[in-house]
Amino acid sequence: MRYVVLDTETTGLEVRQGHRIIEIGCIEVAGRQVTNRHFHEYVNPQRAVDEGAFQVHGISDDMLADKPTFSAVAERFLDFVRGSTLIIHNAAFDIGFLDAELERLNLGKMADHVEGVIDSLMMAREMFPGKRNNLDALCDRLGVNNSHRQFHGALLDSQILAEVYLAMTRGQDSLVIDLSAGQGHSATSSIQLGDLQLPEPEPTADELALHARYVQALDKEVKGACIWTSLTMAPSAASDAA
Repeated sequence: MRYVVLDTETTGLEVRQGHRIIEIGCIEVAGRQVTNRHFHEYVNPQRAVDEGAFQVHGISDDMLADKPTFSAVAERFLDFVRGSTLIIHNAAFDIGFLDAELERLNLGKMADHVEGVIDSLMMAREMFPGKRNNLDALCDRLGVNNSHRQFHGALLDSQILAEVYLAMTRGQDSLVIDLSAGQGHSATSSIQLGDLQLPEPEPTADELALHARYVQALDKEVKGACIWTSLTMAPSAASDAA
């Protein structure tokens, strides 16, 4: 399955008030690795950017004046995401804006072009109930570096979200939204990893070293021995630790 991490920036919060997309950023993820393939465009929304939105993303009307309209980039965007499963934080927001843009061009909806959507905000709320689950909070919680993030930007946020999603899905199933399942309703399903016949290659020395550093970081995060460390400790060492 091909994944595309996607984020948009807009002129305002409400698509029903005629607000438009002004930036699209997409990052490809394959084999749990971020690839070098991406899609990024600033878009002339043909309307003003709200002051509140500008304070969030820092994209002004002047910056967008010479940029292409959505109609000029729509086909290239759809070519990039077609057939993929999208990963979006608060998917309803971005999909709502994208659907509105596509419908203006008689290009259907996102459900007509992609396999489904993984909403990382829904996943985070399941994993961390009662906690803040915006992108900054998840970066702090999962040890993802976002120090270079001064403003929200679609491509930068997609890159950060890709790392956050990979950190949240360490050996776990993914929550997938089937966009084609009924009007106004989303069905969810889990990919049962145990049903997949996957190869088991021997790790290289470099991979083993990376794994050791990763487990040490987990131990530090839980302020003790994480489950992996506990399971792999020698019996005598485990009894000493107890």
